[in-house]
Amino acid sequence: MISVLSIHIIMHAIKGDNMKSSNISGFYKMSIEERLKLVKEYADLSEEEILILSNTGCLDPAKADRMVENVIGTMPVTLGVATNFIVNGKEILVPMATEEPSVIAAASNSAKLVRVTGGFKATTTEPIMIGQIQLTHVEDVEKGKKAILDHKAELLELANSKDPMLIKLGGGARDLEVRIIDTIQGKMLINHLLVNCLDAMGANAVNTMAEAISPRMEELTGGKVYLRILSNLAIHRLARSEAIFSKEALGGEDVVNGILEAYAFAAADPFRAATHNKGIMNGIDAVVLATGNDFRAIEAGAHAYAAWKEGGYTPLTSYEKNANGDIVGTIELPMAVGLIGGATAVHPTAKACVKILGVKSASELAQIIVSVGLAQNFAAMKALATEGIQRGHMSLHARNIVSMAAEKMGIKATTELIDKIVPTLIKERKVRMDRAEELIKELQ
Repeated sequence: MISVLSIHIIMHAIKGDNMKSSNISGFYKMSIEERLKLVKEYADLSEEEILILSNTGCLDPAKADRMVENVIGTMPVTLGVATNFIVNGKEILVPMATEEPSVIAAASNSAKLVRVTGGFKATTTEPIMIGQIQLTHVEDVEKGKKAILDHKAELLELANSKDPMLIKLGGGARDLEVRIIDTIQGKMLINHLLVNCLDAMGANAVNTMAEAISPRMEELTGGKVYLRILSNLAIHRLARSEAIFSKEALGGEDVVNGILEAYAFAAADPFRAATHNKGIMNGIDAVVLATGNDFRAIEAGAHAYAAWKEGGYTPLTSYEKNANGDIVGTIELPMAVGLIGGATAVHPTAKACVKILGVKSASELAQIIVSVGLAQNFAAMKALATEGIQRGHMSLHARNIVSMAAEKMGIKATTELIDKIVPTLIKERKVRMDRAEELIKELQ
């Protein structure tokens, strides 16, 4: 009998690269080896890359020692693949690094719903990052502001002289903005150097340019520069995605209305909005981490943007009903990710994940990431508005509990043992260590 895996591989070979589908039925039922084999065929991975993904040929200590200080080892994070994604007409398998149960399954399920209406439609603005230069002790801030703006061309030329390669490729410093702010230390001139970073995240380039023009700014204003640093509130480097979730696929008008009520709660209450946005970041962080990008920077920018855009902390997604009664979901947030430099260019697993995604630019990567964030958020909203969030979490949580209980008792947590005990824990609604231990003893 031919296996489901073999059928998928044969179909991919027949269709060719342009016809590959991320809609892989039964993917979660396959063994790890079968999933790796399918992903290998899908993304044309080498044997070495497969070894890296399976963690037998991952990050060697010597390379790790060059990445951070005081290395003593590495900390593996579970890596899965979200299926069913179509972003701007392109089929995408999405690597996600996360320790939280149900995240990958939830994103995959939402993406499957969106396939019915054509997938996610995503866009990005130019990859412009902000370098902040803090000018203090300026005697006349208005006069200082004018002096800087009068010499803008000179300052931009000086900044660009520090990165000729970026200029050659079409990036570089584009503009200089000056703000006067009141602080507990008095008035300050805060200068925003706007830099097109192309396919890099841009921190190193922006910081270098900001440091280069600071002495000249001091000369022009008579002030003193202290901080010269990139801002993670990248309001000029936004990624957006939109998707339509059909009323029929969701199960009818009651489900649609329940989801819209849940969104209205988040839009009106920062306590709910914080958890709402955390659900978005469950998906976003997992892809950012898998591709070796800085998820702390993305987190900081996302939450700052949620507080900045409307003057109070609000959701990063929005939902409304269209004329057909379907839900239209949108997401927008800063997305300063790169394909050049940092761990993305060094970490072997990150490089393999980028290859699976098949992206060629940082903008394309950002579009996929925000689409995953929208999918993840919608899945959580749907669960909350219908059966509750615990149903999806409990199965995997119960499996973890049984594994921990068995380990504590000095027993091997076999698949057979787990499969026998988990249904009982869920049925009894007693997903606890003590009950798992009792059931294991009964089986023995």
